[in-house]
Amino acid sequence: MTGSYDYSLVLASLAIAILASYTALHMAGHVMAAGGRAGRLWLAGGACAMGLGIWSMHFVGMLAFSLPIRLGYDLGITLASLATAIATSAFALWRVTRRRMKRRDWLAGSLLMGGGIVLMHYTGMGALRMQPSLGYDPAWFAASVAIAVLASAVALWIAFKLRRERRGATRLRLAAASVMGLAVVGMHYSGMAAARFSPDAICGAYRDNSLPTGWLALGVIVTTVTLLGITLAVSILDRHIRQRTTMFSNALAQANSDLMHAALHDPLTQLPNRMLLRDRLEQAIAAAEASGEGFAVLFLDLDGFKAVNDAYGHHIGDALLVELALRVRELLDGEDTVARLGGDEFVLLVHQGDPSDVAVLSERILAALARTCMVAGVELGVSASVGIAMYPADGGDERSLMANADAAMYHAKDAGRNGYAFFAPSMNSDMQAQLGLLGDLRHAVERDQLVLHYQPKFVASADDTPRLAGAEALLRWQHPEQGLLAPATFIALAERSGLIVGIGEWVIDRACAQLHAWQRAGRTDLTMAVNLSPAQFAAPSLPHHVAAALARHAIAPGTLTLEITESMAMRNVEASLAMLDALVALGVRISIDDFGTGYSSLLYLKRLPATELKIDRGFVRDLRRAGEDAAIVTSILALARALELDVVAEGVETREQRQQLVDLGCTYLQGYLLGRPMPADAFADSAGIATKAAAEPLPA
Repeated sequence: MTGSYDYSLVLASLAIAILASYTALHMAGHVMAAGGRAGRLWLAGGACAMGLGIWSMHFVGMLAFSLPIRLGYDLGITLASLATAIATSAFALWRVTRRRMKRRDWLAGSLLMGGGIVLMHYTGMGALRMQPSLGYDPAWFAASVAIAVLASAVALWIAFKLRRERRGATRLRLAAASVMGLAVVGMHYSGMAAARFSPDAICGAYRDNSLPTGWLALGVIVTTVTLLGITLAVSILDRHIRQRTTMFSNALAQANSDLMHAALHDPLTQLPNRMLLRDRLEQAIAAAEASGEGFAVLFLDLDGFKAVNDAYGHHIGDALLVELALRVRELLDGEDTVARLGGDEFVLLVHQGDPSDVAVLSERILAALARTCMVAGVELGVSASVGIAMYPADGGDERSLMANADAAMYHAKDAGRNGYAFFAPSMNSDMQAQLGLLGDLRHAVERDQLVLHYQPKFVASADDTPRLAGAEALLRWQHPEQGLLAPATFIALAERSGLIVGIGEWVIDRACAQLHAWQRAGRTDLTMAVNLSPAQFAAPSLPHHVAAALARHAIAPGTLTLEITESMAMRNVEASLAMLDALVALGVRISIDDFGTGYSSLLYLKRLPATELKIDRGFVRDLRRAGEDAAIVTSILALARALELDVVAEGVETREQRQQLVDLGCTYLQGYLLGRPMPADAFADSAGIATKAAAEPLPA
């Protein structure tokens, strides 16, 4: 007996096979990703969906086949074939979601899965209950078994490879599902081709009340596609939710990592901050106690950084800090730490216990920091002072090591800066004294403890009574306990602490007030010279403050001379020129102090809008006829005449020095021979100012 096929149902069976294969591939990823109880639930659901799909393909394929006799299907046997399909699917999903799949496991799995598909198919064929029984062509039967095993091997291999999410996974799954569907369909129709029906056979499972084949096929197709579609939709939705959850979890983990990094690192340089440094110091101490090896703590502070900030703004200063931090970090080993405490202060934790090695490293750091930097087209240069504390000699805990390294750093600054110093116990007492002095200095202005002394400046003359030209204001501090302190005692402290700008403004105001008092008393010919500190000279507010002081005390701008050192003027020539031009625009005079001790370029010197050069006392002290200093002074005077500048010689202490300077052509003279610095009243008396010309009180 020969049968025929409804090809629309054949195509429907192929579509169901492909859909079932795609669903199985999609579910494999869920089973593996979920794990635990959820993974077992996904395995059960996936096995049911996949098994139903494979069985439906088989059953629709059976319904597509027709014989000249009426056909029916035994319900119990049909359900048994469905159970076989589900069990086979469960095994397949379990197999491909293992962490590994060795070759022998793959081959054994292919045989078991192929056998399960063959059993499902031929059990389903048995549901016809043909009488006499069905026969099978051996060759086609063998071919169907071979196709089932081969299809199972391909399916297991593809599912194992595509169980994880990757780029292009959907396209790969569609292609793989098509291959798997064709293989399953090929097995089914090979098995159908193997079937042999007797000419007089009847279907023992047929009943008069059985549903028509077309309606039965339609019901199976709709039910199967609906269940597979729902399963696939749930799988896709769950995967999407899982991906979003993973993305959120990763974003949260990254945010936590960023917050932790921000809490432990400096936001500008990305170096460890004080908190992380403290933790690493404690770890280093614990490791050193266990190993018996030492390490070093280096406290580093930049010299001249505040002037850069004041002159160019914080954005340039920040860029400079980043560059310098990178230079220091490049000199350290991977296990060492460089941290930024804030501002221009850095601390280095160096795992070296030999002081000579630490000294070599310190020299390399100082050399690296001393190199000029180009920042936003501006050439900048700073130096550094480094204090060193060794563990365990200079402290057994984090607090003492930091404090002692800090004390050594201040010692390096006091020694001239751009150097390093190892901690010594005597530094602690010096540090305490410095801290106490700094605390008093913060209130010195408001407590009216600062005073000005005035050193007279005379027109150069060999007469015993030279003409008084003016005065230079010199700062003193009337300390309530230590008495009258000279600038050398506290000016460096004021510069380090940032108090120098406020103190410098006070000096300008008080000097202008005193000059006005003298001029009001009749000495309108007198001038006043005021020294500017580097930080004060770099402050953008300087021209405004000078203009305000001149206006407040009704001082003619030409009677005020502002003195800057040669090194200050040459530190950053373009910025210095801009500041000097702004001051000259006010009408004040500019004097270059300590001239001859720096590194002036004649090209730059002629651009400086100065009106006066001041010869350093070092040249005057050793001045001799035909000596080297005489040659230098002669050269300075020749240069000044060429540039139409006045020349002031300071430090004149002998008559011979005075006579020689007069002979060389100096404009003004200062020194102990002519007059020492003195309070305002004493200066008025020596100058013959009849009225007691006290300075006006400063405005509140």
